Amino acid sequence: MPRYVDGASEDFDTLYVFGAGGHGREIAWLADEIWSGSREIVFLVDDAKYLRKSVNQIPVHLLSDTTIDSSARYVAAVGDPAVRQRIAEAMALRGAMAATLVHPRVERSDSVNVGVGSVLCAGVVVTTNVDIGRHVHINVGSTVSHDVTVGDFSSLSPGVHVAGHVQIGPGVFIGAGATVINGKDGEPLLIGAGATIAAGACVVRSVAARTLIAGVPGVVKALAVDAVGSQDVQ
Repeated sequence: MPRYVDGASEDFDTLYVFGAGGHGREIAWLADEIWSGSREIVFLVDDAKYLRKSVNQIPVHLLSDTTIDSSARYVAAVGDPAVRQRIAEAMALRGAMAATLVHPRVERSDSVNVGVGSVLCAGVVVTTNVDIGRHVHINVGSTVSHDVTVGDFSSLSPGVHVAGHVQIGPGVFIGAGATVINGKDGEPLLIGAGATIAAGACVVRSVAARTLIAGVPGVVKALAVDAVGSQDVQ
């Protein structure tokens, strides 16, 4: 996994924010905080019913009418991991390159790796020896402690706290205010691929893939669920 290089130094002219809903507006603000207006920001939507002149004074373009060349980057501004993965795959087929966004008020050590396309929002704290995959979203006020792996396309909602020695698989959705207790050195707590942790839940043991966990302490509520994130890509 490549070590994170400060996104503020990336050389491109335009950032396309795919999704003009609430999460998209937050990410557009985050990008403006990083680049202080030195990059043009444009919203992208994939359905004409979401097309409008602008949102928060930012223009909105239809994907089918837009060419994203080497002078531009994009970020998939959708909370649902599965939808975000579909967007990333579609953009890759167009040859589009993703940007990595880390807000200036993120605290992190030099031993944190962040994959391309990922977003770390304001107030996030990531401590030491943490690997964050591709197109991961870690939302406002979340914390990730030592020796944690976060798999590709996973989402940590606002106020999520992940303790040390935890492995989060790909495509996991963790709801607002949820807590994941620590594993052990050599015996990490595991959250399987595609699992959903409900808002406010407390995960106290390993979680099987594609299960829904809710409550305090967290217990299995359903099997073979899809991630419960925002599917708003307007």
